[in-house]
Amino acid sequence: RLAVLVNSPVLLNWGLITFSSDFCLHGGVSPLILCFFLLQGGNNAGHTVVVDGKEYDFHLFPSGIINPKAISFIGNGVVIHLPGLFEEAEKNEKKGLIFFSFLLWSPIVSSGLSVAVFDFHQAVDGLQEVQRQAQEGKNIGTTKKGIGPTYSSKAARTGLRICDLLSDFDEFSSRFKNLAQQYKSMFPTLDVDIEGQLKKLKGYAEKIRPMVQDGVYFMYEALHGSPKKILVEGANAALLDIDFGTYPFVTSSNCTIGGVCTGLGVPPQHIGDVYGVVKAYTTRVGIGAFPTEQINEIGDLLQSRGHEWGVTTGRKRRCGWLDLVILKYAHMINGFTALALTKLDILDVLDEIKIGVAYSLGGKRIPYFPANQEILQKVEVEYETMPGWKTDTTGARKWEDLPPKAQNYIRCVENHVGVPVKWVGVGKSRESMIQLF
Repeated sequence: RLAVLVNSPVLLNWGLITFSSDFCLHGGVSPLILCFFLLQGGNNAGHTVVVDGKEYDFHLFPSGIINPKAISFIGNGVVIHLPGLFEEAEKNEKKGLIFFSFLLWSPIVSSGLSVAVFDFHQAVDGLQEVQRQAQEGKNIGTTKKGIGPTYSSKAARTGLRICDLLSDFDEFSSRFKNLAQQYKSMFPTLDVDIEGQLKKLKGYAEKIRPMVQDGVYFMYEALHGSPKKILVEGANAALLDIDFGTYPFVTSSNCTIGGVCTGLGVPPQHIGDVYGVVKAYTTRVGIGAFPTEQINEIGDLLQSRGHEWGVTTGRKRRCGWLDLVILKYAHMINGFTALALTKLDILDVLDEIKIGVAYSLGGKRIPYFPANQEILQKVEVEYETMPGWKTDTTGARKWEDLPPKAQNYIRCVENHVGVPVKWVGVGKSRESMIQLF
């Protein structure tokens, strides 16, 4: 059975978190094989993981790639920019990780069903943002990594998959040229070096060939072969889901629990524990409604203490109080069995801490999370105010080490959401993750 990590609130990525549990990111925890699977998204998302004092930034690689005993799998739901994939590998190999073995086995496996992101997709992503700004006076705030245009190609059935690249290259080249011409006709200023890109893609094909397998068969063997511990990692967050997020300020894939089935080819009955990952406060990159945002000294303090900068874009994250309406909404969709509450230490210096517990509209409390952005902009947040603990928690390593007021904050979250907190993060290293049960 799969354990699944789902990013809960409107944060664009995880921020600085690691896990220390049955599914931790280091070797020696179990005689069973560990498998880490990435189910959707692309290199628009960024995860920072700190292990043994080293900081790693991952975009296309599952975080479990750090574990030398684990097999990491990039599922069919992920769109892959091959130059970005190898750039990411090269960057992290300099930090001591070994990604590719061109012998009989590679620690990273990719599904041939994944759709490829091309350079012209990234260029189109930027052009579309310029168009939105000119026509509507605002853009979506994409990372310009080509993710939206690539998923559009996939939905329009004109996308090219990794298995196509590794098959008949002449046929691939013909379809690549047709796709490029389609975009050039839509965007006259788009400049595509077709022959140059094809030459590079042919080189990437030989580099990636050893790590590509039939994704459906690989998943079936992982689930039905020798016993394994399997952890599925979702890119992006629940409120960025294409169906359930703050549309249109969302990503282009399903980063909620349903994406596990469609993004990996996993039957629903194999899904086991679902862990929601949520910061002790709420953050967001880019524009879009943010009811608990603090555009004041509190927001500035959270941003500076939490080092809230986007891993992929470097953009400053907007910050606000923890929004339990959003967290409960994410729980409705994903069905969390436990939560990981991270970055509690960022709140250490506050005299008082607020938690958003409900929304009101026109003076009447509403029991749901509004789908429409205009309505969401109008809601009033009902807060519960708690005293701050004014104590450094970064040295805490077990529940009893946390100040009683910090414990009360955590219990308040549990009581409102109805989900137990299994982990509490008080720093960015693995040792700073307190496991409660």
